[in-house]
Amino acid sequence: MKLKMYKKVIIIIVLAITTPCLQLLAHAASMPADTTKIWIPIGGNGYVGNHTDSKIDSTGFNKWTSDKDTLSVFVRLESPGSLNLAFKLRVPDGSSKIALLAAGSTFVKTIKNSTYTLVNFGKVNIKQAGYQQVKLYGLHKTGTAFAAVKDLVITGSAVAGGLAYIKDNHGNYFYWGHRGPSVHLNYQVPEQAKNKTEWFYNEITVPIGEDKIGSYFMADGFTGGYFGMQVNSPTERHVLFSIWSPFTTDSPESIPDSLKIALLKKGAPVKAGEFGGEGSGGQSYMNYPWVAGKTYAFLIHAQANELSKTTTFTAYFKETSQSQWQLIASFRRPKSGFYLNGIHSFLENFDSEMGNKQRKAFYGNQWIVDTAGNWYPITKALFTGDQTANINFRKDYSGGVNGNRFYLRNGGFFDDFTPLKTILTKTQSENKHPDIDFTKLP
Repeated sequence: MKLKMYKKVIIIIVLAITTPCLQLLAHAASMPADTTKIWIPIGGNGYVGNHTDSKIDSTGFNKWTSDKDTLSVFVRLESPGSLNLAFKLRVPDGSSKIALLAAGSTFVKTIKNSTYTLVNFGKVNIKQAGYQQVKLYGLHKTGTAFAAVKDLVITGSAVAGGLAYIKDNHGNYFYWGHRGPSVHLNYQVPEQAKNKTEWFYNEITVPIGEDKIGSYFMADGFTGGYFGMQVNSPTERHVLFSIWSPFTTDSPESIPDSLKIALLKKGAPVKAGEFGGEGSGGQSYMNYPWVAGKTYAFLIHAQANELSKTTTFTAYFKETSQSQWQLIASFRRPKSGFYLNGIHSFLENFDSEMGNKQRKAFYGNQWIVDTAGNWYPITKALFTGDQTANINFRKDYSGGVNGNRFYLRNGGFFDDFTPLKTILTKTQSENKHPDIDFTKLP
């Protein structure tokens, strides 16, 4: 978000509010009282604008020195009402004049405390469900920094209906929560194709403006691997295909040779190697300048060998308007011997500084082919989320149907979330399956 202000530093707090009838947080034992202080740690809920190199760490925002810096803090409230806003902060030296703007009211404070103190700014009235924005910005400073900000502290009747935010850093949740919730489409395969699905075809269209940095639009997921496209930087985009090793580890160098993923072939422009950090295995990617607004096709093939207990997975990619498929890579996975199971798609953000940006994609024209060559359309999917969504730390996620396509959306702290485990059903307007000559694939 870019806000044009002269010599002002802006802290933005978006208060996502939904209807009171929504379910309270799973771990909440009771409604908080009006006087209950809710401490919102900046380390897990704050975002710095990309104006300077200033970053938030687990202790908060400690380098608020530039008048170009912005900071956003997000919390979701489940009911309207009064809301008192305070910050635990300090001014390292000198004094700072800081103003807060929220719900049509403005509060100005001159702050001189050099140790962390809870500074109350004022009370606002949240009138209706939806996002509310509170801005905290610096008007003037005499010292080296405007402030070091540790927590947002809220009280009032608006918190009585429950709320969602990143509460603590157990399990590194300041990182995972900062990334935002991942969401999935778990496709329902016809009974006659279960355990013998040999091919999986899917298409993705990312709307213009929804291709945020850090996005992974995963098209063809299955037990053991995933295949999709990423936004890696302002100038680089990948088509990525990876296979997990059956050996559980985050360090690829620790995988025994007998359980390593073997690269059998790859496309000429494709780079291949190993990955780690979130499990380990074989990875391939192609630098490819895919464009928002265009539709891309993804095709996965599984060749199962029950005797050797291995499966060879091969990935192909193309723009739908093109006729020629591009080979990404072919990997052999040990300790397998099965065809495509658990087919799914997902949408995630892998850049922890971009969790306050919304991203969205349409997934359409899904087909599978069984070992006998029979084609089946996919028209149903179960919408699910990751642990960040399931424990109600964040609720800016949704999935649904738009005509003959499914869609997934996450990030950006939008209000209209979709309940997890919703079954989605779309129409199949395509009269026939894609025309693919499997014998001519590279």
